[in-house]
Amino acid sequence: MEQVSEKPGKLEATVEFMELKTQLNEGLKQAMKAGDELRKRTLRMALAAIKQAEVDRQVTLDDAGVLAVLQKEIKIRREALEEAQKAGRADLSTDAQAEIEVLSAFLPKGLSADELRQLAREVIAETGAAGPADMGRVMKALLPKVAGRAPGDQVSAAVRELLQH
Repeated sequence: MEQVSEKPGKLEATVEFMELKTQLNEGLKQAMKAGDELRKRTLRMALAAIKQAEVDRQVTLDDAGVLAVLQKEIKIRREALEEAQKAGRADLSTDAQAEIEVLSAFLPKGLSADELRQLAREVIAETGAAGPADMGRVMKALLPKVAGRAPGDQVSAAVRELLQH
């Protein structure tokens, strides 16, 4: 899909692929046809968050941007799940868990802890990092490689552990 966006004093043409966003829209259509209220509601909230991010940044998000929004939505629901469990609200925790499952279906296959550590070791070797002071450099190189396959907190924990040894 070719999109032309106009910025002050500048005309810019970009080719962007909306595969993940298209999958979300297709999932929404299927949920509407099937009468699946939970899936429909969850996907509408996710698509609204994506649209809001696009409006805020004044860009059309690519798959990496859409993936980041989905991960943020999942993180929000995980926090809601924890709060609901602390409050003893089984109904809310069931809803939050179901929404996490719906959104997770659109994420790429996650990395295991061992795969994440191996990737982190490779990046540490590539960057020549020697200790905790080099964590920022390692994270900058590693995050694009794990995009969507591991939460940022797990990535930073793995890097921190490897740099301290």
